[in-house]
Amino acid sequence: MTNDARTLLRQLHAIRAEISAEATTQFEVWRPSISRTAFIASALNLAHYLALRRRDLREVQLALMPLGLSSLGRCESHVLPNLDAVIAALGRATGETDPRPYPTSAEFFAGQAALGTAAEELLGPPPDARTVRIMATLSTEAAADATYVYRLLVAGANVMRINCAHDDEATWRAMVANTRAAAKKLGLTCPVYLDIAGPKLRVDDVRVSGHHTEREPRVRVGDRVLLGDADVELSKDFKIALCSSIPRLASRVGAGARVCIDDGKAEARVVDEHRGALVIEFVQAPPKGLRMRPMRGLNFPDSELGLPAITDKDRKDLKFIVAEGDMVGYSFVNTPDDVAQLQFEILGHARVASKPLAIILKIETRSAVQNLPALIVAAARRDPVGVMIARGDLAVNIGYRRLAEIQEEILWLCESAHIPVIWATQVLERLVRDGESSRGEFTDAAMAERAECVMLNKGPYIAEATTALSEVLGRMEGHQTKKTSRLRPLHAWDTAVN
Repeated sequence: MTNDARTLLRQLHAIRAEISAEATTQFEVWRPSISRTAFIASALNLAHYLALRRRDLREVQLALMPLGLSSLGRCESHVLPNLDAVIAALGRATGETDPRPYPTSAEFFAGQAALGTAAEELLGPPPDARTVRIMATLSTEAAADATYVYRLLVAGANVMRINCAHDDEATWRAMVANTRAAAKKLGLTCPVYLDIAGPKLRVDDVRVSGHHTEREPRVRVGDRVLLGDADVELSKDFKIALCSSIPRLASRVGAGARVCIDDGKAEARVVDEHRGALVIEFVQAPPKGLRMRPMRGLNFPDSELGLPAITDKDRKDLKFIVAEGDMVGYSFVNTPDDVAQLQFEILGHARVASKPLAIILKIETRSAVQNLPALIVAAARRDPVGVMIARGDLAVNIGYRRLAEIQEEILWLCESAHIPVIWATQVLERLVRDGESSRGEFTDAAMAERAECVMLNKGPYIAEATTALSEVLGRMEGHQTKKTSRLRPLHAWDTAVN
């Protein structure tokens, strides 16, 4: 064995010692607050992964590849065992007098097993044909039609989602009852997931001057409009005013800040202030303009608005969710303090089920991405936890060009903490909504196989989309699990002509 291999072995020993020391320091900060035994080993592996990924390991990876050794590129769920296996193999190859022992198979795959256990606790047992679950968003029809959920379960759905930003408690109660009844009839386990709405920012009202010809006016690049609260007043200089429920908006958003409307379909910049309202100028809009109407979503990617993480509506809805649901989706969570606030609110309500209510951290903002390790520890130290990559708001808040990169990093980080991931927003959207499909949507759906669950939004063709998604996920699972390619036999070229 060459001197280069011995040098590489010394490097690996040093890397292991450094990340072990750094991770121990971090873990000792977390450990006193962890009361959930199942998360202890996961938190330690998360600390090891964070320490490992602070380093540039690309040269080490390249040096390992020609030796036929793991390049550490798939170590998320088992950082130290992966390092130890490489060091053990390299130590024997170089004739090291006291080589490190190999990790046992149980030690090496313990992280993968922990993630599987967490996914089953959160999402129910995996279906026969695949391990990735499908979450289906229920429409209002699911409350009145007892067969609605039944059809979804037969199509392949495994978890039902109720968005508490819509409908009311009586409707949700009927949805839950129909879900439980359909699952019982089919002999299935089907957890119910409910979102709290959170401080979702929307256009509440659109006001136009008496001289404006459109009731739902279109905005185009270069247009200037007012954006304020319910008291915003039009003047001769502005023909359109957008009203929101955000109090003191002008004091929260500074000059030059971006304002994105309708999931980024239009973008404006703050250019001035007028009578307590913001003056925004549109710098991007569809070629034919974007119609301004109530309920259009608002995002402020550059601004910390300082709004409460839990609204009065959320507090009211939590009483029902705690009593009837299996998981609560935490919209627009940003900090560990937000997590503590939700946990406090949950404790204030009685729960009938024997299992604790699981918390799903919806990652939708720049702050949530930056604070993700702390968010996971804050939640998982006490409760079962999952992470939802809410790609709609997340793309607007971090930028569409960074979304692919960030969603990968979220998958890796969550795997290192043995936290199940839900891949959400616009999956097979055209098929769900219109009954038509596109090549790009199915490629996206195939990529979603690396998560533990994939969410479909509601729509008239959701059952058909569920069937299609189930097939895609089952096929892809034969080829790949997480970042690891699986070498199943390929038959596509069996009849190739020589």
